[in-house]
Amino acid sequence: MTEQKEQTVAADPTGAERDRSGERHHDVVVVGGGAAGLSAALTLVRARRSVLVIDAGQPRNSPAAHVHTYLARDGVSPSQLLAAGRAEVTGYGGEIVAGEVLAAERLAAGGFRVVLDDGSAVAADRLLVTTGLVDELPDVPGVAQRWGREVLHCPYCHGWEVRDQAIGVLATGPLAVRQALLWRQWSEDVTLLLHTAPKPDDDAYERLAARGIAVLDGTVTGLEMTGDRLTGVTLADGRTLPCRALVVAPRFTARAGILTGLGLETAEQEMDGHALGTCVAADASGATAVPGVWVAGNVTAPTESVIGAAAAGMRAAEAINADLLAEETRRAVAARRRPFSPGMEREVSTRVLGDRRHGLSPRPV
Repeated sequence: MTEQKEQTVAADPTGAERDRSGERHHDVVVVGGGAAGLSAALTLVRARRSVLVIDAGQPRNSPAAHVHTYLARDGVSPSQLLAAGRAEVTGYGGEIVAGEVLAAERLAAGGFRVVLDDGSAVAADRLLVTTGLVDELPDVPGVAQRWGREVLHCPYCHGWEVRDQAIGVLATGPLAVRQALLWRQWSEDVTLLLHTAPKPDDDAYERLAARGIAVLDGTVTGLEMTGDRLTGVTLADGRTLPCRALVVAPRFTARAGILTGLGLETAEQEMDGHALGTCVAADASGATAVPGVWVAGNVTAPTESVIGAAAAGMRAAEAINADLLAEETRRAVAARRRPFSPGMEREVSTRVLGDRRHGLSPRPV
C-alpha cells in the first residue's frame, strides 16, 4: 500500500484508508469487473496494493453460452469465469462492490474521487477504467434477441461451434467481404447478404467466387426460427435463405462516459480505413493522456478477445504499480532530505551520540 498521506486519518479493516472527508481511500480503483478489470485487480492485490473494483454487472459477453480460446478455460461460461476471478481477487484481500460509476474527478491534492450511483464516493491514487464497449447491432428484427447465440461476430470465439453449417454474412459496410472470406475458413457454405452495403467491386467478386462464397442481393427483413433455433433469414422480396448462423458487424461504442469529466474523449477506431467504432486512446501499457488514468480491454481495444483483455489488464496493473512505486520513492527521498525529518534526526543522533542516544553510557571494558 502507498505510504500514508497527510490527509489520511484512519485505516479501514480491508486495507483502505479514510481521509478527513470520511471517504475511503484506495491505492487503485478499478471501474469495471470483467476479465480486464479482475485481471488487473488480481495483479495489484498480489502486489500488496489496496484495490477496489466497482462493477456495474453488464458484461458484454453475457449473452454467449461459453468463452473460447481462453487457455485452460476453453468452454467455460462467462459467468463462471467472472465468479472464479472475483473469488481470486477477494481471496487476496481485494474488494469488489456492485454499482455504477457516475463520475470521476481529479482532486486538488492529487488522486481521484469516484462517485457511485448510490451517492457514495471513494478516492484513489490511480484509476483504471475497464468498462468495455456496447455492440450496436444492425436494425434487423430478431438480431438483438439472438445475439451471442446464432447471431455472431467473431469466428475465433464461435466459428468452431457452427463449423460446416450454412452461414450467412449480413453486409452493412465495406468490411463484409473480409468477414465472408474469414468465415469461409469454418464452412464451405457461406453466403454474403448484401443487405445495406455497397456492391463489391470486380476484384472482391473474384475473390468471393474463388472461395465459393455466394452473393445474394436484397435487404434482410427478419430471421426465420424453428422452435428456439435459427433456420434462415427472410428478404424484402419474400425469399428465404436457409442458414444456421448469421454473422454481423456491430459498431463498437466505448463505454467511456465517466472519462469525459477528466478531459478524455473517445476516438474513432478504424480497420483498413473503415470505421469500426469508438475507443479511448492509450499507449501499450494502457496509460491515457491524463496522468494517473489507465484503460484496458475493449474500452481501448474494441476487437480484443477475453484472454487478450485479461492480459491487457495485467499489463496495466504492472504499469500502475510501477508508477505508484516511483511516486512513493520520490516522496521518501524528499522526506529523508528534510532537515528536521524523523529519518534525518535518527541519522544525526546515531552519528553524534552512538549508543548514548538512549541515555546510556557504553559499558566499561
